[in-house]
Amino acid sequence: MQDQVNATPEPKRVPWNKGKLTGAKPPLRPKHVWSIRTKLQIEGRARDLAMFNLAIDSKLRGCDVVAIRVEDVAAGGYTADRATVRQKKTGRPVRFELSEQTRQAVDDYLKSTGKRPGAFLFTGRRGPDRSMTTRQYARLVSDWIGSVGLDPRLFGTHSLRRTKATLIYRRTGNLRAVQLLLGHTKIESTVRYLGIEVDDALAIAEQVDV
Repeated sequence: MQDQVNATPEPKRVPWNKGKLTGAKPPLRPKHVWSIRTKLQIEGRARDLAMFNLAIDSKLRGCDVVAIRVEDVAAGGYTADRATVRQKKTGRPVRFELSEQTRQAVDDYLKSTGKRPGAFLFTGRRGPDRSMTTRQYARLVSDWIGSVGLDPRLFGTHSLRRTKATLIYRRTGNLRAVQLLLGHTKIESTVRYLGIEVDDALAIAEQVDV
């Protein structure tokens, strides 16, 4: 009994999300995309501009963005109009388009670094033969977000993944197309990911006459 009285109580475990804002990260608005893009261009941050543009266009998860190799997007020496990357999470390939400004940014970056097929497109502090870590990528995203006056706690790497997908859905209402672009195996996953509500679905339905 005495032992129980004198026993030191175990320290209370602090939840990992204490003091952090959790939940789905919202997509960026077009004006935010342009603000970040312009700032990176003015500051001459070729790598960051190429990475930001590629993340927006590819709609890839952070783990797939950092794993991109030169030949995935520029096998012939110049950035292609379209590319295919195998997703780490699902093992399934996903195709995406590369806009003219993204192709230009990647080409400029490749020219300045001299990277060739076989090399990781984005390397970090671990050396030229290792890809950038997802943690370093997340820090860069926070830096980009904060540089245009947004709260980095409200956004994340998934904000970049969701940005173009959300715009495509809002402009077309084509959920199947967005599912393919995001590489989701189930349409239900796309619905949850985009945060589509019943009112959204009804608004789209009302535009269709049979």
